[in-house]
Amino acid sequence: MSDSSDSQDATFVKTGKGFDRDMNYVPDRITKVVDGSPRTPEHGPVEGELWPVEAGRYRLVAAKACPWANRAIIVRNLLGLEDVISLGMPGPTHDQRSWTFDLDPDGRDPVLGMERLQEAYFKRFPDYPRGITVPAIVEEATGLLVTNDFPWITHDLSFEWREFHREGAPDLWPADLREEMEEVMKRVFTEVNNGVYRCGFAGSQEAYEEGYDRLWAAMDWLEERLSTRRYLMGEAITEADVRLFTTLARFDAVYHGHFKCNRQKLAEMPALWGYARDLYQTPGFGETIDFDQIKEHYYVVHTEINPTGVVPKGPDPAVWLEPHGRG
Repeated sequence: MSDSSDSQDATFVKTGKGFDRDMNYVPDRITKVVDGSPRTPEHGPVEGELWPVEAGRYRLVAAKACPWANRAIIVRNLLGLEDVISLGMPGPTHDQRSWTFDLDPDGRDPVLGMERLQEAYFKRFPDYPRGITVPAIVEEATGLLVTNDFPWITHDLSFEWREFHREGAPDLWPADLREEMEEVMKRVFTEVNNGVYRCGFAGSQEAYEEGYDRLWAAMDWLEERLSTRRYLMGEAITEADVRLFTTLARFDAVYHGHFKCNRQKLAEMPALWGYARDLYQTPGFGETIDFDQIKEHYYVVHTEINPTGVVPKGPDPAVWLEPHGRG
């Protein structure tokens, strides 16, 4: 359900085992098509059904609490797609069944009319066997789930929706950097985005320590890389920065303590901390972060890790607005 990995039974920790993320998602894509084939060469392999790009047809359902969903909200903002693809936001906590729209009046999404995101999943796939994850794209008119394949969702917002990008929108996938960027994003995903979960959901001391060592090796690599460049790929923001940012934004508030990633705080790593604040203060990023929702989600939903459900008061979010010195 949450963080694109949780199973329907909400069991995160497997005793004696390491954490293994389920990366099986609905492979449908929204694309510009000609004669049934993708128009853009960057589309990649076609594994599921193709849905047409059409302004006003789709709703992105993305909880602010979830880092994978947070990516999609940021990319939608950066590209100026707010009036093209609507946004529904579930609350920060959920039960074993599904994310719920408890922040909306009467507990229903005002466009889809649903109380639970699982309604869109089951309407499309009555026997859907996996977790109800965010982000998800839902067709507004039918209430059908289109896709929940989070890496492709943000990729396609960049490539397939170009005609709707705002003037001056950033190129989040610059052609001359794409090969190196894919390598950087792969390491960020496996060792950092997923690495914090490898620590937090470890079912044995051995699995935890292995995950911890891998995470901090990658964090040290990032600290060194960002000591000589403003962003991961140089002087311009790319999708690689979006993908790293959502983990960094949660690091001191959640991952340092709750997931035992406690060698040091993000705020104690000069380059990474300055970089994270630089992005936070960039339009499109900081306004998508709600630290109260983030903490409530992790500390309340993960009952195996935090059985009391007590949510910490700190850290003070005001530190994110301090000068970053990376101009």
